[in-house]
Amino acid sequence: MPPYAEKHRSNEPERCACSGRCVTDTASIQEAPRVSVSNSSGNSSVFRIPAMDCTNEENDIRKALAGIEGIRSLRFELAARTLTIDGEQSVQESALQAIRHLGFEVLPIEHEQMAETPSGLGEISKALIALALAIGAEVLDFFAPDTLPFKGLGMALAAAAIAFSGFSTYRKGLAALRRGQLNMNALMGVAVTGAFLIGQWPEAAMVMALYAIAELIEARSVDRARNAIKGLLALAPDTAETRQSDGTWQETPADKVAIGALARVKPGARIPLDGRVTGGSSAVNQAPVTGESIPVDKTIGDPVFAGTINETSTLEFEVTAAANNTTLARIIHAVEAAQGTRAPTQRFVDRFAAIYTPAIFVMAVAVAIGGPWLFDWTWTQALYKALVLLVIACPCALVIATPVTVVSGLAAAAQRGILIKGGVYLEEARKLRAIALDKTGTITEGKPRLVATEVLSSTDLEAKVLSWAASLAGHSDHPVSKAIATGLNLPENGLTDFTALPGRGIEARLDGHTLILGNHRLIEDRGLCSPEIEARLAVHESQGRTATLLATEDRVLAIFAVADTIKESSREAITDLHRLGVTSVMLTGDNVATATSIARQAGIDDARGNLLPEDKLAAIEELQGRYGPTAMTGDGINDAPALARADIGVAMGAAGTDTAMEAADVVIMNDDLRRIPETIRLSRQTHAVLWQNIALALGIKVVFLGLAVFGNATMWMAVFADMGASLLVVANGLRTLRTSAPQTRD
Repeated sequence: MPPYAEKHRSNEPERCACSGRCVTDTASIQEAPRVSVSNSSGNSSVFRIPAMDCTNEENDIRKALAGIEGIRSLRFELAARTLTIDGEQSVQESALQAIRHLGFEVLPIEHEQMAETPSGLGEISKALIALALAIGAEVLDFFAPDTLPFKGLGMALAAAAIAFSGFSTYRKGLAALRRGQLNMNALMGVAVTGAFLIGQWPEAAMVMALYAIAELIEARSVDRARNAIKGLLALAPDTAETRQSDGTWQETPADKVAIGALARVKPGARIPLDGRVTGGSSAVNQAPVTGESIPVDKTIGDPVFAGTINETSTLEFEVTAAANNTTLARIIHAVEAAQGTRAPTQRFVDRFAAIYTPAIFVMAVAVAIGGPWLFDWTWTQALYKALVLLVIACPCALVIATPVTVVSGLAAAAQRGILIKGGVYLEEARKLRAIALDKTGTITEGKPRLVATEVLSSTDLEAKVLSWAASLAGHSDHPVSKAIATGLNLPENGLTDFTALPGRGIEARLDGHTLILGNHRLIEDRGLCSPEIEARLAVHESQGRTATLLATEDRVLAIFAVADTIKESSREAITDLHRLGVTSVMLTGDNVATATSIARQAGIDDARGNLLPEDKLAAIEELQGRYGPTAMTGDGINDAPALARADIGVAMGAAGTDTAMEAADVVIMNDDLRRIPETIRLSRQTHAVLWQNIALALGIKVVFLGLAVFGNATMWMAVFADMGASLLVVANGLRTLRTSAPQTRD
């Protein structure tokens, strides 16, 4: 295994309990800037599990599927409440039976499209009926606690309330107890049953009804994080105006449009599918996909993306991707798949919860048994306090705090044109102390431009000299010649006797003169160099420019300096990184003079040139040893080893190669370096919210544990404390979605 593979080996998603047979799939980048999710075979099916909304339930399902032979992989997406099972049909049926045995409803995704969500009207109606019955039981107990007929009616109402609101809780709780596990459903089932049996039936009914309502509110809150991602898909229109065989245009469902079809989008409308412009020119707002703050000009040959907005003129384009495979759809799928990689804080919380719940259960048993002996409580009082402890023992607020916050962070990043391939990278980005950057296409535009022109002949010949240079450059396919022709933007004259001089330049006759346009070496070979010209060339070369000279047979007429220019956003990005305490280093295969010049212009701390891929890899390892956590940013195949070896690899999505994006952990969809400091800030905010939630959940638990044992805490208070804490941490976690992207200047 090459050394650059070690990082991805250690940071890969956690294995499920299938003895190594079952692996969580990860997102992968397939085509710039498109994103796709890997799939191990064609025998994968997606199922929705409406009641699966926390990692405890995910772990229960994993364990239940651990002993089933033939499952190749599983992919859980908690935000969408879906499970993808990769295996033969017979194996999938066995897996579904095992999941249903746990008490979970499982729906094939194609059948579930019209089904109610867990917070649908049916569930809400049941919860409200249960609440009304529980209130009736409370009223009867308050006004006629000892009157036998009313007491019997009250008990019947309480039992009915528990049946209406607690069926799912009991079913999943019993399944957990059969496996020897203590989850929230098991704790609630034991607590409510115990309260009913010791005569606290009105409270038992109210607790179960309130718990059911709180679960529905929590599910709605969690759905906000899921919908923040799914809402992106709604940006693409359902229909597309396509050209028919008879030449007419007709509205067609977007999912029925074939690749290669011709489509049209009018000004002000959203582009329905990915494509390549075949007619017209317009400005397109690409913010939904790339996060770019200003519209991008599109003309024939340029790509367009589904969900972006055509602003000025009608565009015709050839469809290049199906509706379910557009750039926008792939971003969504990749972000959902990224939820399968758990952030460090989430792994800590899961381990803590696995210890916390059994410990509180043991404490409840100790209170029930030891309370009457140590504190002179009655057995009923001790048992009631123990039941209150069981309700408080639920780690739901603690467990749900991390995935909701991480999903919100991933969705917020996607809305800004930043694709983060997992919660681990979202959280770890805050630790970065150094960042290495490739030059071409990352800091610079990646294409040469004419930046300086010096005419050495007399002023009255300047126009003629520039015209000759434009004519010669326009007849060459070399990138430097193209940059000169584009920069001069003058009409070409007819040439004769055109000759290409490989590695040196071109020669031709024009207006009765033999002209050459070539590099320093060609001018020296022709004996036309002088100390003055050498001095001028040295100035350009010291600034990292490529100098091309126009000459006749006896003298040099002009010098043209071409350079790969810095992106407008690069200086701002580097300044912002420095404010965050991150050291910047350029790693490039270009010469040292060019690297130093570009680094100086961009404000980069250190520049290293003449680097091969293995040199970049070694540089990353050296930076990690010197500064600590280090990121690498690049877009080429030669950057892939360094991207994979860095603590976080960042690829430029618009211009990047497939290999670079596959090796990276973060993809910047619009190649704007300013998105990197944004990612670090988002990571820091996400981490802060995670620990705020942990402190909030644990703080409330500690207070009510004390009240339950030594105070007057009731089961009502316990339910409000538990579910109230859950709702608070969910609301706090969703704050990340409401954080607007910083305004960037373009």
